[in-house]
Amino acid sequence: MPSDGRDTKPRYPVPPLACDAHCHVFGPADRFPYAATRTYTPEDKPKEALAALHRRLGLGRAVIVQASCHGTDNRAMVDALRSDPVRYRGIAMIDDATPDADLRDMHEAGVRGIRFNFIKALGGGPDMALVRRAADRVRPLGWHLVLHLQGDGVREMEAFIRGADMPVVIDHMGRVDPALGVEGPAFRTLLALLEDPRIWVKLSGAERMARSPFTEALPFARALQHAAPDRVLWGTDFPHPNLATPVDEMEMLNLIPEFAPTPEDRQRLLVDNPAALYGFR
Repeated sequence: MPSDGRDTKPRYPVPPLACDAHCHVFGPADRFPYAATRTYTPEDKPKEALAALHRRLGLGRAVIVQASCHGTDNRAMVDALRSDPVRYRGIAMIDDATPDADLRDMHEAGVRGIRFNFIKALGGGPDMALVRRAADRVRPLGWHLVLHLQGDGVREMEAFIRGADMPVVIDHMGRVDPALGVEGPAFRTLLALLEDPRIWVKLSGAERMARSPFTEALPFARALQHAAPDRVLWGTDFPHPNLATPVDEMEMLNLIPEFAPTPEDRQRLLVDNPAALYGFR
């Protein structure tokens, strides 16, 4: 369905406590300034905007992911978590300068992982020695790693992912090239990685692979759902940084039955899996 706003509600029963496992808050800049090293400057989308979206979609939980425009200053994200500690969890960005006390404070606020961005257009990728040091610091907290990769980055990071002694989540279906199809080498690597019970993947980012109605993205989501039904997650990626065209989140929500066709599939994708990974109670 075109992103023209005519869908005003879900076209299927969204399960109670459904989770948007990948979304962001931006600013407000006068309170939470953007990083001087940022590669883009977004429009402010504070926690109030995110809460309004979730009310409209009927989603009961969310995982707020630190975005590169805020760098390692996690205050906006943590402020949002503290506004609703039952419904929200978070993913931080850290470096060697992040104090241990901040890690403990973020854990108390609901942070459960750290994210590293390997997208060249967003300034990636980080020094792998830094990634390993950060992983060592957060492993005792029971956190996991989130990797934002693109295409062949999945293959390049395969050895690291397999060797990580902690859960690893791959963002946005690995942002593989849809033109290569599900037999493309990067996607085959991603499927092989999912044979490891520590590896998770987000069935998000269809709007970064294709235009509405996102037909080209569906085979990838279906294959991942089939490969690891207990380790797939879904998220809106609100407010869709660095996209030139608007995204209708209701349309994205209504796409879910195309790759999670049964109520049981959707219960796992939207409720049970995020509850297990992020510790929702």
